[in-house]
Amino acid sequence: MGHTTERREKHIMTQTLNRKDTHTAHPAFQASEKLAGHLQQMLVDLTDLHIQGKQLHWNVVGKNFRDTHLVLDEVVAAAREFTDVVAERMRAVYATPDARIKTVAEQTSLPQPSADEIDTADTVDAIVASLYATAGTARRIHDEVDEEDPTTADILHTILERIEQLAWMIDAENRVANSSIPRNA
Repeated sequence: MGHTTERREKHIMTQTLNRKDTHTAHPAFQASEKLAGHLQQMLVDLTDLHIQGKQLHWNVVGKNFRDTHLVLDEVVAAAREFTDVVAERMRAVYATPDARIKTVAEQTSLPQPSADEIDTADTVDAIVASLYATAGTARRIHDEVDEEDPTTADILHTILERIEQLAWMIDAENRVANSSIPRNA
C-alpha cells in the first residue's frame, strides 16, 4: 500500500510540474513603472522606519526612558502596518514589492540613527527626523501617484496622517514652550 501511495504522489507531482496551462489575469488597473517605483520607495522607507524604531527602542537611555521606549513601539507598529498595506497594494496593482535588507539599505532615504546607546532627547530627534523623512517621501510622490491612481493616493493620506501625528507628538518631548519653531531639514 505504501508503494502505491508513493507512486500516486509522484504521478501527481509530475503532472503538476509538467503543467502547460498558464493563467492570464485581466486587471482593471495595472501600475506603471513610475507608480511601482514610487510605491517601492514608500515601502523601503517604511521598512527602514520600522527597523530604526526597534534599533532606537533597544538602545534608548536617560530621562523619560520608559515613555520614549514605549512610544517607539507605536512607531514600529504603525510602520509595520503601513509596510504591509503598501506591499499588498503593490501586489494588487501587479507591482512586485522588494523589502529585502539589501534593498532597504541601498534605497532608503531616511537618515540613519546611532548604533550605540542613545540619550532620550537624541532618540526623539532621531526618530522624528526619520518620521518626517518618511512623510516627505509620501508627500513627494503623492501628486504623481494621485494622477495615476487616486485609490493608492488615499493610502498615502492615511500614512501621512499617522506618521505626521507621531512626529508631532514625539517631537513635543524636546520642544520648549513658545520658543521652538519648525526647522527646515
